[in-house]
Amino acid sequence: MSIITKTGDDGLTGLWSGERVRKDDPRVEAYGTIDELDSVIGEARHWLKREDCRRFAEEIQNDLYRIAGELATRSGDFSKPVTEADDARLARYVAELEEEIPIKGFVIPGATLQSAKLDVARTVCRRAERRIVALAWDADVPLPLRRYVNRLSDLLFMMARAEESSDGGVRYAKP
Repeated sequence: MSIITKTGDDGLTGLWSGERVRKDDPRVEAYGTIDELDSVIGEARHWLKREDCRRFAEEIQNDLYRIAGELATRSGDFSKPVTEADDARLARYVAELEEEIPIKGFVIPGATLQSAKLDVARTVCRRAERRIVALAWDADVPLPLRRYVNRLSDLLFMMARAEESSDGGVRYAKP
């Protein structure tokens, strides 16, 4: 089976739930940005030095697959939706990193290659969140999914700081 289907040549694409929508539909924008985030995290993962950050990145990528599927489902139930437990897991990771690395001011992103990759992922995550919020004004987007993406940008920020802390220290803006 070829990946070329020609079914999108007319500017429409199929959702996971079977409906055909325009490729610029807010739902497609939302899960497309999640796909972009997944790729950026995949690249960052190759540069990470800390084992905990590599583990977090792999878990996040598995979660993002579920998030994209849930966003691509307009009718019916998605089989593995994001839950409050997923959000709580990310919050635990953030708390662990905050305990290790207290933030003491405004951070200048990208002190190391690995933190720069994570900072780019964080900004893509924020864009994905904006796309999801825009979709949520007109469609049902479950609260656990929205919370997860918000928490994820916090975790990516702290992962970047953890990588910096392990490799020379966090850079702060001068007042």
